[in-house]
Amino acid sequence: MAEPPPGEVSQLLRAWHNGDQAALDRLMPLVYDELRRMAKRYIGRLRPDQTLQTTALINEAYLRLVGQQAKRWHNRNHFFAVGAQAMRRILVDYARSRRSAKRGGGDRAVSLDEAVLVTAERAAELVALDEALTELAALHPRQSRVVECRFFGGLTAEETSEVLQVSSDTVGRDWRMAKAWLQQALNPRGTDDA
Repeated sequence: MAEPPPGEVSQLLRAWHNGDQAALDRLMPLVYDELRRMAKRYIGRLRPDQTLQTTALINEAYLRLVGQQAKRWHNRNHFFAVGAQAMRRILVDYARSRRSAKRGGGDRAVSLDEAVLVTAERAAELVALDEALTELAALHPRQSRVVECRFFGGLTAEETSEVLQVSSDTVGRDWRMAKAWLQQALNPRGTDDA
């Protein structure tokens, strides 16, 4: 499907917010490909024995987004940033259910990229990433949002800066600082206890 004209998604989001239910019907085909790209990014990192399918992740994220009709979507990037947040929550919920179904051995240090693999063995790591992001959000809310937009949403620095209404340079700094903080939080044994 071709990229929709600039502003069309934002216009439909506003119309839908204002009560135009037909706008929702026109919106879905325009956002589906982008939601699919975001979902495939995560599912592609999963091991072959995982059970979460791309379509299930897209559908669940879409249902959560549609359920937030009262939310005022500022524009297309805002919609997809919230979509990234929804996918994060879905993946964490899925990981928690897998983890509770099959308790694994001891925890080990993980990288940020490894933490998104949702198999029974990786569920604890995704939960650890979510807990670290929650802790980061309490300390540095914008840095946490940058991680959600960039890592979970696949947004560019420019798109993230538009969503968060800060400069691209600020997004870059926040991204670097958040990654360093998360690496430390996920791998505490790699440092000295001074």
